[in-house]
Amino acid sequence: RRSTNYEQDYTTGGTVSFSPANGEFYVSWDTTDDFVVGVGWNPGDTEPITHAGSFSVDSGFASLSVYGWSTNPLVEYYIIDEEVNMDQGGTKKGTVYSDGATYSIWENERVNEPSIEGTATFNQCISIRDSSRVSGTITVENHFNAWRELGMDLGTLNLQVVAVESWSGSRSCYQTVTK
Repeated sequence: RRSTNYEQDYTTGGTVSFSPANGEFYVSWDTTDDFVVGVGWNPGDTEPITHAGSFSVDSGFASLSVYGWSTNPLVEYYIIDEEVNMDQGGTKKGTVYSDGATYSIWENERVNEPSIEGTATFNQCISIRDSSRVSGTITVENHFNAWRELGMDLGTLNLQVVAVESWSGSRSCYQTVTK
């Protein structure tokens, strides 16, 4: 097992209470502003990631995912295990079967949006689990390979975390995070 070494704490306003620790985090929120918080590694890799705990949404929408970035090319990626009331934008590219379920694969372009390199234009690679879950193992390599086969290439891996994202709504999440 590898200890987590990175905390993702991106918030843009509202009430977001984030409590990270080694290998776990708790967050509660009540906000209409975007946030992405969680714990993981920097740099990321292709090893499987196991997350376990709770994820509750009272209102609005939110997601629980493995979330990360690559550079050269600059790409933001999500492997979403649980999402509530979210409408995915972009283009559906295909599917991949991994860890007991089918994930839909989406590609989306973001223009002049925040990134780890400042405001930039970049692609998003997104896998969304059809049968959602709040605990389980994500075989990251399966998604990276499926994206590559669809021409959705990542570059050099940067941060990689189990994260909660929302930009409208309220509730809380507790997760343990291990490799």
